Amino acid sequence: MDHEQTALQRAKHPRTVLAGPYGHPLHGILITVPVGTWIAALVFDIIALISGDQAPFAAGARTLVAIGVIGALIAAIFGFIDFSGIQAGTRTRAIALRHMIANLLAVAVFVVSFIFRLAEGDHFSVGGFVTTIIGILIIGFSGFLGGELVYRYGVRVADEATQERGYQ
Repeated sequence: MDHEQTALQRAKHPRTVLAGPYGHPLHGILITVPVGTWIAALVFDIIALISGDQAPFAAGARTLVAIGVIGALIAAIFGFIDFSGIQAGTRTRAIALRHMIANLLAVAVFVVSFIFRLAEGDHFSVGGFVTTIIGILIIGFSGFLGGELVYRYGVRVADEATQERGYQ
C-alpha cells in the first residue's frame, strides 16, 4: 500500500484479504450472527417465562447464547483486523478501542449468561435472563460506536469517488 495515503484512505482499505474486499468488510456481516442469536435468546426467555412448558424455550435460549458467543469471537477476529488498520492517536482509533472493549465485555457477560443457563438446565434462568438484557444493552452501545466508525468516519467504507459511480 502507498505510504503517502492519508490515515482516512488507509482505514478504508483492508490490511489483508481476510478482512474482506474493499468496500465489503466481513466484520459487519459477521456481527449479525451474535446480535441475532442473542436477541432471539431474549425472546425465547420471555416465552419460557410466560409459557407453561419452559423446557424447549430454555434449552433454545441456552443454545442461542452459545451460538452467539462463538459467532462473536469469530466476528472479533475480523473486527481486530479492521481495527489494526486505523492509525493510532486518532479519534477514530479511540472510538474503535471503546467499541472493541464493549464487545469483549458483552461476550464475557454472555458467557456468564450461558453458565447460569447450564446450571438451571431446562428451566427458566433468572440469571441468564438478566445477563442477557445487560449484554444486549452493551452491544447496543457498542453498535452505536460501530455506527460512528462506519457512517460518520467511513472506516472500511468505499471512498466518495467510488460511491459517486453508483449515482451516475
